[in-house]
Amino acid sequence: MQTVSDQNVAKQVTEELRDAIYAGELKPGERLVERKLAARLGVSHIPVREALARLAEERLVEREPRRGARVARMTRADLDEITSLRIVLEQFVAERAQERWNEDARNRLDTILDAMDAAEPGDTAEIFRQDRAFHETLSELAEHRLLSDMSTRLQGRIASFLLATTSELSADQQHAHTQSHRVIVDALASGDAARLREVIAHHIVEGAARIPLDDPSS
Repeated sequence: MQTVSDQNVAKQVTEELRDAIYAGELKPGERLVERKLAARLGVSHIPVREALARLAEERLVEREPRRGARVARMTRADLDEITSLRIVLEQFVAERAQERWNEDARNRLDTILDAMDAAEPGDTAEIFRQDRAFHETLSELAEHRLLSDMSTRLQGRIASFLLATTSELSADQQHAHTQSHRVIVDALASGDAARLREVIAHHIVEGAARIPLDDPSS
């Protein structure tokens, strides 16, 4: 059995590597060599191996026999699957949030969007952080514990989607990206469920269209 300290180190290494992937410091397709990561993080290779196993479960890392691990790349099939699933989940989340809509909910989302708008031109890492915060807050407003559990299991793939869409934003597109979220807030406040579903689907499909694929047919 692992000691408590071993488990804590593995958890910390997992968080460090996950953050590095989200921040784009570790690029899709980049090889992840255990000994190099261990040296970089100042730990033994054991917690690194455990961390890579956990990230593979989250689909953030790909592990291949005799070829080691690498940061997961998004294929056309991955993109199609996560796009269609996100539309269904986000529409459901948004409709529940709309049913519970109040001024406090609007203020919480507006605060996040103000921070997104205040990001420096080209600071896609900050845009990504606020984008995640927006969708996580929307999930909280939906008040559905089982859905939250499911979303946690999908968190890695959804975060990869958000990272891929925000990392492709030009400085000129940042403001438009924030505005697309404000359209969602306005739709939430309108009480019109059909309009909300349409806005959510458009937002997700538009983001997916920005994601470059090494091999669009893969």
